[in-house]
Amino acid sequence: MLLKVTLFIALTLSIIVPMVAYFVGEKSRGRFKKSLAINVVGFFGLLVLSTVVMFAQTASAAETTTAGLSLGSGLGYIAAALAVGSSGIGGGIAVASASSAALGAISEDGSVFGKALIFAGLAEGIALYGLIIAFMILGAL
Repeated sequence: MLLKVTLFIALTLSIIVPMVAYFVGEKSRGRFKKSLAINVVGFFGLLVLSTVVMFAQTASAAETTTAGLSLGSGLGYIAAALAVGSSGIGGGIAVASASSAALGAISEDGSVFGKALIFAGLAEGIALYGLIIAFMILGAL
C-alpha cells in the first residue's frame, strides 16, 4: 500500500515539478524543451513502473476467472470489440471528410451551417451503430 501511494505521489510530482520549474524560471525555448523532456520521461517511466507494480499481484486472479469462459463467449467478446473498433475508425474517417468539407462550405456561405451539421452528425452515427451492435452481441452471450 505504501508503495502504491509513493508511486501516485511520484506521478503527480512528475507533472507538477517541471511545470513549476518552467514558470518560475525564465521562459526560453531551450528551457521549455528540457522541461518537457524531463516531464515526459519521468511521467511515462513512472506510469509504466506503477502499472507493473499494480498488476503484478493480480495476475493469478485474472487467470482463474477467465478459465470458465467458453470459445463462443470469447469469440463474442472479440466480435463486440471489432464492431466498436471498426465502426469508430470508419466514423472518424467519415467525420474528418464531412467536417473539413463543411468548414470550407461554411467559410464561403454561412447559411449552409445547418446542412453541414446534419452531414457531420450522420457521419458520427456510424460509430453509434457499432456500439449498439456490440451491446446486442454482449446481450446474447
